[in-house]
Amino acid sequence: MAHVITAAQAAELIHDGDTVALSGFGLACVNEEVIAAVEKRFVETGAPLNLTAIHASAVGDRRTKGMSHWGHEGLLKRWIGGIAIASPALAKLIEADGCEAYNLPQGVITQLYREIAAKRPGIITKVGLGTFVDPRVEGARMSPRSVEDVVHVIELAGEEWLFYPSFPINVGLIRGTVADENGNLTLTKEGLKMEVLPIAQAAHNSGGIVIAQVESLAQVGSLDPNDIKVPGVLVDYIVVSEPENHFQTENTHYNPSYSGQVRTPLSGVVPIPLSERKIIARRCAMELTEGAVLNLGVGIPADVGTVVAEEGASASVVMTTEAGAIGGVPAGLKDFGHAYNPEALVDMHAQFDFYDGGGLDLCVLGLAQTDQHGNVNVSKFGSRVAGCGGFINISQAAKTLLFAGTFTAGGLEVEVVDGALAIRTEGRARKFLDHVEQITFSGQYAAGTDQRVLYVTERAVFQLIDGAMTLIEIAPGVDLETDVLAHMDFTPQISPELALMPAGIFRETWGELAAQITSAPASVPSPTGKA
Repeated sequence: MAHVITAAQAAELIHDGDTVALSGFGLACVNEEVIAAVEKRFVETGAPLNLTAIHASAVGDRRTKGMSHWGHEGLLKRWIGGIAIASPALAKLIEADGCEAYNLPQGVITQLYREIAAKRPGIITKVGLGTFVDPRVEGARMSPRSVEDVVHVIELAGEEWLFYPSFPINVGLIRGTVADENGNLTLTKEGLKMEVLPIAQAAHNSGGIVIAQVESLAQVGSLDPNDIKVPGVLVDYIVVSEPENHFQTENTHYNPSYSGQVRTPLSGVVPIPLSERKIIARRCAMELTEGAVLNLGVGIPADVGTVVAEEGASASVVMTTEAGAIGGVPAGLKDFGHAYNPEALVDMHAQFDFYDGGGLDLCVLGLAQTDQHGNVNVSKFGSRVAGCGGFINISQAAKTLLFAGTFTAGGLEVEVVDGALAIRTEGRARKFLDHVEQITFSGQYAAGTDQRVLYVTERAVFQLIDGAMTLIEIAPGVDLETDVLAHMDFTPQISPELALMPAGIFRETWGELAAQITSAPASVPSPTGKA
């Protein structure tokens, strides 16, 4: 039988030097009660000290919740995570070299829990080859004091692989909706199922403890066993949350359409204004094919889902999120990872199994920096640590990959006049650099796999062809020399068939996407002509 305790009592169970695994995506499945209680104990008593924290995705609300509670030097010795940017205090601690910091791919971390639970040596995968995670590049190290080798290159059956070793977990901090007196845990009102089960298994089989946050308690035998996500044999302690510490997402306390209790009407989708974001999203949407399974990243990539809904084409494709939603319409920034009216919600580690094996027909991800080799950086800028999240898993395995972003950043202003694009104020920062600051996506690795890769901006579209960044389209009204090449640190290859971006995407009303999706071929040949 699990013991019901307070958050303060739970914080006392975490000892100096413990390795703590935390579930979560934004605030979904985040054990906010205990995370905050640990901070309170540390501030008041100076304990616990030198924790190692591991979490696969963002754990926080981009303000003060989640891992921001642990952004104290001394409290945290080592961070192993997917994303730091959602926890500003944690990110600042890493930037100040206040702890060891290792940024691993989100999918690798969530799958690693299963290896720990089964006492297997670790994960062997190609995910991360050629990126900053590769020990021949940076070895996933994000701060000067991070000197340990946490990733290794091995050869297996004549091929190169990356090996991510297992390690024991002392404490698992997870969250659900309701627990019974034996600790059986449901996730009924959680909009994502996450990695709560493998974390619980990993901590339990490491000889550690599992502390679960829930909204309420139920009598033994009153819960449907089909709803039990984590069996009580894995749960040691239960903390009942206050409502303010049990948000479904970063922004939303509870939306039943995220967790499947209701289906919300989508006919009232608010159109995106005609802007650079909409132009980019429309051009990306043109790459969709009937029945395609896709993933959309945060920011401009998420606008692709809105454009698809605007155009009445949502039923033609299957949108997914790396957090486990399949079908429906992905939600926006502060609810990112969730989906309105999902057809299915699977565990995050299972979703990455699907992704890593090539299940994605197409993905659209953000474009912060790119270079002449087609490399992309979204994870670190100077000393500022963002984190790769699921970017490496998703970008490395999708059949067709689109990077979406404005051509320059910081103050860019454009206007569409009579179907032509006019640059009113150029962005202050260049994105097309000689060399990216960190390799989150390796163009060289992609070239070796014949992956189809496009870089879509409001004024130009590039394609990675035979390992070279190649300009294939420019917007109507844009001058090639003054509006494109003059704002790049390198001269790209220019296709002999350089074309104008489609005129329809520069109109106030488009209305062509649904027909285009249904008429598009089911697959697109690679740039080298290979199957």
